[in-house]
Amino acid sequence: MLKIIKYVLLDIIRSRTVIGYTLFLLLTSWGIFLLDDSTSKSLISLVNIILVVLPLVSIIFSTIHFYNSYEFIELMLAQPVKRATIFTGSYIGAALALCLAYLVGAGIPLMIFDGSATAVTMIASGLMITLVFVSLAYLAASLTRDKAKGTGIAILTWFFFAVIYDALLLLLLFLFADYPVENFLLGITFLNPVDLARLMVLLKMDVAALMGMTGAVYSELLGSLKGMLVAGLVSLVWVVWPFLLSLRIFNKKDI
Repeated sequence: MLKIIKYVLLDIIRSRTVIGYTLFLLLTSWGIFLLDDSTSKSLISLVNIILVVLPLVSIIFSTIHFYNSYEFIELMLAQPVKRATIFTGSYIGAALALCLAYLVGAGIPLMIFDGSATAVTMIASGLMITLVFVSLAYLAASLTRDKAKGTGIAILTWFFFAVIYDALLLLLLFLFADYPVENFLLGITFLNPVDLARLMVLLKMDVAALMGMTGAVYSELLGSLKGMLVAGLVSLVWVVWPFLLSLRIFNKKDI
């Protein structure tokens, strides 16, 4: 498996897309910190950009990469190598490459200009989001052999978590504005890894007071070490279940 991971990792790192993605994150992060004297405002601006760009690039690039790797996968299947080993090695290689791009592009500026616990939380959240959407990308690619359909599923998945989910959440808040829905909101936050990552960063920035009663509930339940661990475990579930489901589909699939 290590040889597969190394091959995939080196292949992706040399990709122009990943190099451009790294430079985009680096220039954007650096520029935001230089243009604004307030570190807090810079962090808020950066987290909003990162939580849109990271999922989009991770899921689309990983989906396309998986389809483009079919010849390599077929070649490896002709060898005495288990399907699970090939699939897992490909996933780890892709995930490591995109995580490395994020660390170089956004992690370095965050530590240079801030270096606080908020910056560390943002880096950890970005890494987790990358892993989640690589898992979702492999799931989308495993569902169909058609590259266009798989890419379409990946884009729709990102669009749901990044746009539609928040719109539905606002609709629920509007419809049930007269009811105490704080605990309910906390529960459905776990259903969206992007919102969960954003919430963890905002809580570290101590802006929960600006979120009213809902923010107080979030701060009470997730602001502690126990709450952070729960959020981390939920994020880990978001990484694991799409990967295991896609692995199961791939093992039964006729390549």
